[in-house]
Amino acid sequence: MKKSGMLNSHIAKVLADLGHTDTIVVGDVGLPIPPGVLKIDLALTLGQPSFRDVVDAIAEDMVIEKVIIAEEIKAENMETLQYINDQFKDCTIEACSHEQFKELTRNAKAVIRTGEAKPYANCILQAGVNFG
Repeated sequence: MKKSGMLNSHIAKVLADLGHTDTIVVGDVGLPIPPGVLKIDLALTLGQPSFRDVVDAIAEDMVIEKVIIAEEIKAENMETLQYINDQFKDCTIEACSHEQFKELTRNAKAVIRTGEAKPYANCILQAGVNFG
């Protein structure tokens, strides 16, 4: 058994398999999952687990160089936007339309579905490299 870090075996496998510029998506309960993209469904009830809890756990184990969000979050969900800006202050954060965001999810290695029930609580995390 793993001692620490990501304990969810499905997420741990995806993270271990990521290469530079590969992406994963952390999505709210309503984000559509494109056909053919691995869905890791963590949703238990509305709000559980939260977007923030899942992103925090992933960020502990993943080298992230870029985050993509939907432009609409700026008007509809300032709380989550502030969290993203704080959590990823050392990363590039890009915004695109929600329609473009959904198109980008088609190329993700996985979509991780949370129980979050707030609008536009979604992000695409792009893998960096751990050259130290």
